[in-house]
Amino acid sequence: MTPTEPSVPGEAVQGVDDGDDVEYEEVTVPVLVVGAGAAGARTAIALEQNGVEPLVIGKRDHGDAHTTWAAGGINAALGSLDEEDDWTIHAADTYDEGHFLNDPDAVELVAEHMPDRIRELDEWGMPFDRTDDGKINQRYFGAQSFRRTCFVGDRTGEAILETLVGKAQELDIPYRDNVMITRLLSDGSRVYGAAGYDMADGHFVVFTAEHVVLAAGGFSALYNRHSSRDEENNGDGPALAYEAGASLLDTEFVQFHPTGMVQNPDWDEEWGGRLVTEAVRGEGGRLFNADGERFMERYSPDQMELDARDVVARAIAQEVRESRGTPNGGVYLDISHRERAFIQKRLPRMYERFQRLGVDMATEPVEVAPTAHYTMGGVDIDFNTGETGIEGLYAVGETVAGVHGANRLGGNSLAETVAIGKLVGEHVARQVTSETPTLPDGMRALAQREFRALEALEASDGDVTPVEIHETFGRLLWDHAGILRDEVGLRAGLERLQDLRERTADLRVDGDRTSLAFEYAVDLSFMFTVGEAILRGALEREESRGAHFREDFPEKSDEWRKNVLVRRGDTGMELSTRGVGDPSPEVQAALDEGYELDYHHLE
Repeated sequence: MTPTEPSVPGEAVQGVDDGDDVEYEEVTVPVLVVGAGAAGARTAIALEQNGVEPLVIGKRDHGDAHTTWAAGGINAALGSLDEEDDWTIHAADTYDEGHFLNDPDAVELVAEHMPDRIRELDEWGMPFDRTDDGKINQRYFGAQSFRRTCFVGDRTGEAILETLVGKAQELDIPYRDNVMITRLLSDGSRVYGAAGYDMADGHFVVFTAEHVVLAAGGFSALYNRHSSRDEENNGDGPALAYEAGASLLDTEFVQFHPTGMVQNPDWDEEWGGRLVTEAVRGEGGRLFNADGERFMERYSPDQMELDARDVVARAIAQEVRESRGTPNGGVYLDISHRERAFIQKRLPRMYERFQRLGVDMATEPVEVAPTAHYTMGGVDIDFNTGETGIEGLYAVGETVAGVHGANRLGGNSLAETVAIGKLVGEHVARQVTSETPTLPDGMRALAQREFRALEALEASDGDVTPVEIHETFGRLLWDHAGILRDEVGLRAGLERLQDLRERTADLRVDGDRTSLAFEYAVDLSFMFTVGEAILRGALEREESRGAHFREDFPEKSDEWRKNVLVRRGDTGMELSTRGVGDPSPEVQAALDEGYELDYHHLE
């Protein structure tokens, strides 16, 4: 994936005119990979290694993907420090954390394959932290029975992406940056390619492809306090699949990471919600309320700060609600009992970030509060193949649902990208034929309609800006589908969402197709689709499980051990449910053993 001039396989035709004054570039490829983070990169590597040259496209400059924001680590049962750990226990912990809504194939494929994927990354040059005897080091992460999380300080995601990009460059995999896909070209049963625009100069592009792999991330940035950049993770991957005819799964499950940065009045506002990696707690960080109480002793005396993310996030929210929070609406995270040299070595990014903001982690606590961080819901796929049910369309990474169930183990997101990315790439490579894909007339007409709609969007001259809609939308979801939910709030959220949709009729886009304002305007349709799915899924699920907490249904219900599916119907969004499969006998045996993190090893 070379970061210089794009190398595009197949046919590239500049300036195609459809007769209605809409010009576009046309590119023909066997496989189009939409998304250039770890999942897209690993899928592309598998395709290339199996004789198929894909084209990878990303919305940002080369190497600038959301993967780089995953700091703390990647899980694999290597047993570097705890020899008794194995893949079945990793799978058992994943099931436990997911409250048994996980896809069994998804969980067990990731857990079983990850030791090999870590060794592979090591062979490709990833600079893992090492133990004194040279093994890949591993740290504790929340709700895991053993030290299983491999890491590169607190920049693990960045190191993974650098390693994968380096391997892709070695293989000369074509890459094209600054391209945004706005619609998949699908007739509801098969996908034929994608339509979008070049964000650098604004020209339209049609990609004709035999197969399309969506690796475009999740939707945590729909919330006003989140750990993503504002212009990323706005739901384009799941929304594109939904509009193409695929089903979404469990969209109600949004993970609120316990420790986002609390906005300090003295800081630039961009820091609000930025992640304070779980590695701080994994290395012994402690949580205190404004009264100086180590409050996790009340909520989780055994696992303390390293209990599951949903447990810790709700505990913090409760402390703030009951007036034991900080003046800025959070709690304190303190690792000052560790030596400065230890913090600088194990948490260099966190240490340097807070130093720049005038906070010394080695001598004082930092303020934190929950922040929308990861979305367990997404596209419904077959994890052995990546298939979505729409012929030719596949998905991988945070765009999909299934591995994490109702809540995600920290360190499993990066694991999913490389474990499943490889499998999906290998499967898609076997499906590629020798025929050059062509675009049916109906799909070409669909692309033309899409481009005319984008032209009309660019010309919008109303009174409401896309940024205003984004901000209002983010508050709406936080208020109505945040950490604590109920029927009244969810129904009110749906009503407010409809009102907000209507406001877009008065949209004003201050800029051409190369502007951030236009990108934000394009995002709105994705956001409305996925936001509605979150609210409707949360309303449908009348129980509390994992990251989904209904104050009017505060208990977990055996009757709700099922997934909620969302599909586009003739009259709007349609919801249904289906049962969940069971663990394999060997993983069930690990579950029966009842392995559990002993937090006090850290004391």
